[in-house]
Amino acid sequence: MGETNSNQSDANASAPSGLALDEKAEKDIREAIAGAPAHGLKPDLFLKGGESGEGLAQAALNYASALANGYTDPKKLHEVYTIPRANTDVRAGLQQALQNGNVGEWLNSLAPQTDEYKALSRAFTRYAAQVRDAGQQEIPSDKPIKPGARDPRIPAIVAVLRAGGYLSDDQRAQPRDAQQPQKPANAAAPAAYTPSLVAAVKEFQADSGVEPDGILGPDTISALSTGPATRARQLAVAMERLRWLQREPPKTRIDVNTAASTMDYWRDGQHVDHRKVINGETDKPTPQLQSPIYRLVANPTWTVPKGIGEKELADKGQAWLSRNNFVMKDGMYVQQSGPKNSLGLVKFDMRNDQAIYLHDTPAKALFEQSDRHRSHGCVRVENAIQFATALARQEGVLDQFQKAMQKDEETFVKLPSEIPVRLLYHTAFWDGSRIQFRPDVYGWDENVAKALELAPGPPRKIQQPKSSDDIGP
Repeated sequence: MGETNSNQSDANASAPSGLALDEKAEKDIREAIAGAPAHGLKPDLFLKGGESGEGLAQAALNYASALANGYTDPKKLHEVYTIPRANTDVRAGLQQALQNGNVGEWLNSLAPQTDEYKALSRAFTRYAAQVRDAGQQEIPSDKPIKPGARDPRIPAIVAVLRAGGYLSDDQRAQPRDAQQPQKPANAAAPAAYTPSLVAAVKEFQADSGVEPDGILGPDTISALSTGPATRARQLAVAMERLRWLQREPPKTRIDVNTAASTMDYWRDGQHVDHRKVINGETDKPTPQLQSPIYRLVANPTWTVPKGIGEKELADKGQAWLSRNNFVMKDGMYVQQSGPKNSLGLVKFDMRNDQAIYLHDTPAKALFEQSDRHRSHGCVRVENAIQFATALARQEGVLDQFQKAMQKDEETFVKLPSEIPVRLLYHTAFWDGSRIQFRPDVYGWDENVAKALELAPGPPRKIQQPKSSDDIGP
């Protein structure tokens, strides 16, 4: 057997000596690895052909580790990755499975058993089949298509919507009105963008992170032109990221998906909140980390990091600085408390080495944008005061927090229990009912896909620069 992929988790490196395989175990291992595509993995990552004995036992360990802990090591792929990982002892597990005679059953139990993982697997299988069946041509995006219009691109759009499950097979493009006289087949009019197609497009837009306005503009047509190969690739990467994670995350936690710019709050194992966030720009990505909120800060001040101060404040006039409540303290710009403060009226202090935290913002209009990658790396929370109030109530410090908010100065309210925050990056995910896709704005899918020996993806979307007045973290 060839050398283990250098990107593969170190858990795979254990020597297989002492793991004796009988005929049934060997058969179970080969059958299980043949099913690797359901997990977005290539069987030849583990088996090159003809392995038996120790070679096959090593393949079983490698495959088991890929399912249980991830094929790749995110700490080798990313500059910052501090989210706790799965850590299954696959050697001990294989030894036990060999004794019990259930190697195949054991291997099939190692991947995440969540509804999300299963939904991603089903979607991957569907898109992979589409790749095998036929290719997909790019749809021209030279001009938008509005509801009711006729356009020769409609049939191609219908085909994509049908392949993605947004239209049933009996919903077709309508080339002409029923009242119009029939024309020869070679003189068919452009198909109509009918109300049923508009409804399907709105669903597709929502699943793709595009404003669901029903207008077939450049962003929507670009998403429609994303072929099944790219979608399958996204799903394979998404499953790998789920395999990295602990199977039992903290029951009370905040999960931020920085690809989708959304936040979900889980309390005692129940999903209790979902809201929009604003996070790092393309060139200032929010890192993948886990870090706890340990206190709320009412009416925060903001000591501007030196880099932001030199690049974005040094050329501001004194009138602008005064108008926005900036002063100099010990050679640093400090923005004083108040409604103009870039942190807004509340900050969620977190413990980490990257100086990343959640906070409010005065720039509320940005929450209405479909692309909310607009910060310097920290996470701005929609209706942050409302969310902070809910946390304070649940943690039994509501009275202290409300009194702190009534003051004009920065005030700290410690939480009795720290609340873990996971900053994740998932460009394909399940929202509880549908698969959602988002552009790979940080380019991080590429590292994972390359390690999984997947084909290169499409070029990244170039983000428009944010307002020069938005200097918040």
